Amino acid sequence: MSSIPIYLITPADLAQHHADSQAWAAATGFKAEANTVCLVPGAGGQLAKVLVGQPGAIDTWTLGALPHSLPTQAYHLAQPWDRELATKLWLGWQLGTYRFSVYRRDPRPAVAQLLPPAAADQAYVNQTVTATTLVRDLINRPAGDMGPEHLEAIAQQLADTHEANLAVIRGEDLIIQNYPLIHGVGRASHQLPRLLDLGWGDPDAPRVTLVGKGVCFDTGGLDIKPSSGMKLMKKDMGGAANVLGLATMVMGLRLPLRLRVLIPAVENSIAGNAIHPLDVLPSRRGLTVEIGNTDAEGRLVLADALWEAGADNPALLVDFATLTGAARIALGTELPACFCNHSETLQRLLACGLQVDDPLWSLPLHQPYRPMLDSKVADLSNISDSSYGGSITAALFLQEFVRPTIPWVHIDLMAWNIRNLPGRPEGGEAMGMRAVFELIRQWLASLATP
Repeated sequence: MSSIPIYLITPADLAQHHADSQAWAAATGFKAEANTVCLVPGAGGQLAKVLVGQPGAIDTWTLGALPHSLPTQAYHLAQPWDRELATKLWLGWQLGTYRFSVYRRDPRPAVAQLLPPAAADQAYVNQTVTATTLVRDLINRPAGDMGPEHLEAIAQQLADTHEANLAVIRGEDLIIQNYPLIHGVGRASHQLPRLLDLGWGDPDAPRVTLVGKGVCFDTGGLDIKPSSGMKLMKKDMGGAANVLGLATMVMGLRLPLRLRVLIPAVENSIAGNAIHPLDVLPSRRGLTVEIGNTDAEGRLVLADALWEAGADNPALLVDFATLTGAARIALGTELPACFCNHSETLQRLLACGLQVDDPLWSLPLHQPYRPMLDSKVADLSNISDSSYGGSITAALFLQEFVRPTIPWVHIDLMAWNIRNLPGRPEGGEAMGMRAVFELIRQWLASLATP
């Protein structure tokens, strides 16, 4: 297949190795500064090569903007790259081809294509792109087309594709089978609340359990959100989307583990049977919870799911949730907060995030804040009366439903890009997914090493 070479170069490279392009570079003002691009024509006026200013550190996103900015032709990397960098460069390019156009009449515009670099881990890239596309598509779909029923259908498709098992508990059966918090949050919606429980892999293999917040739309309940706060709440199932994406990577690459995925799928709606402020609800653990605010619903549905998640004592438990605005205030929208009860797991996760350009930032499970969740009438409240430390008190609430012997990671993420970045278009996004996958992959490798 005919393709056009792409060179990543420094100013010194331009002077030493691209003499045939120096006059054109000078005429166009290209100086090989980091992340700048120069299209060099050949003798016949056709595009002969592309020069890209090499940044100080090459990462996943170095070429991420090029699929939509270069002419729609085929390209290849002219220089040899080792496996890690070749994989990153190709992955970033592939993720940069994404656009959500399901509801547009005009077809998706063609984009430039990069041929797989010889050294790249093609299986990893293909599965990561598949998983990220799934996450983005799920979050980008409007709530009218992505309610609890639709989320269940997607989970069933994944189960069918990867020969996994999916069990679902719906509606009043949640009460019968003791998931009262999930039922309480979702009972006001015309789509029944449900718990999705997906299992895959060898039952005797090391166990990893993922829990994802699946609030498919959040009105705030009777503590209703203002229109500005409600507008983007189709993304409130971003935690569920991310665990389905991570499960896609794990199953697609057939990691040697026993995977369990739990998703409480609900809508936090308003009706005569909605939960009220200061209602007291039981939980699967047996603790009673006073509803200090109906808009703090995500932690309620996660609580029941997390307690169930610990029942079979997994070696690692990870939850993803679009949980608090406080985490966004602290860290912005592009850096997920993570909490962990196991210091070695936390340090490995942070290192993995940096390794694969999917960073996380650790916040503390600061136990002196736990009394802020005390209730005068129940075992605990779902919110603190303080306006400070909201992401920490939310994590402390979840910790009440995690068995302390199980290494547990809680990821509080935005799941949405508010601006276009190379390889990361505005809209729904996978955040922390690749970091957790790398944590799991390295942990399994360590188990296999004598």
